[in-house]
Amino acid sequence: MPQIGSSYSLVAQRYAKALMEAAQDAKALDSVQQDANELLAMLADSADLQALVTSPLYKGEAQFSAMQAIAKKAKFHKITANFLGVLAENGRMDILADVLGAFAARLADMQGRVSASVEVAQDLTKTQITALEKALSKSIGKEVAVNVSVKEDLLGGMVVTVGSKMFDSSVKRKLEMLKIKMGGASSNENIHSSSKKEEVV
Repeated sequence: MPQIGSSYSLVAQRYAKALMEAAQDAKALDSVQQDANELLAMLADSADLQALVTSPLYKGEAQFSAMQAIAKKAKFHKITANFLGVLAENGRMDILADVLGAFAARLADMQGRVSASVEVAQDLTKTQITALEKALSKSIGKEVAVNVSVKEDLLGGMVVTVGSKMFDSSVKRKLEMLKIKMGGASSNENIHSSSKKEEVV
């Protein structure tokens, strides 16, 4: 059985666990869950926010101040705001999306659901997300909660990760696999050519 949030890095899982425990201790799990979902939606919709959390140009105080301003405007729970501050201070803001995804996976597991990470070239509508959740739930046999992130370099299609399993329908991935196969064929041809040369000699 795959570990909770096994598709995320160990560092992201540790931060997610810390956020979960803090929210539980404060009896604010529902509020923090809502904040996490809203933050994921913000990251998917805003290129500026993505740049803020991932670009090396924004570090430390700049990220801290910006994230606190966002938390205040969005009226996030104190636990969420403090947690964002810790990420910024520790220089880990670049893994924010993974932390939120791991948090959602941990919460889904606790609630008897399965969390699926979905990467798409363009953002999905609520209707599309609901349809995808139903399809995955039917396929897996458990209720599935989908976390969507936009990866423009996918060139269409989507990458769905459930636990340690990945289901990939992106054009980019197919092109990469084709390239690998062609490379393998090329290598084989080179081997055969070498053999023929040796025979001639």
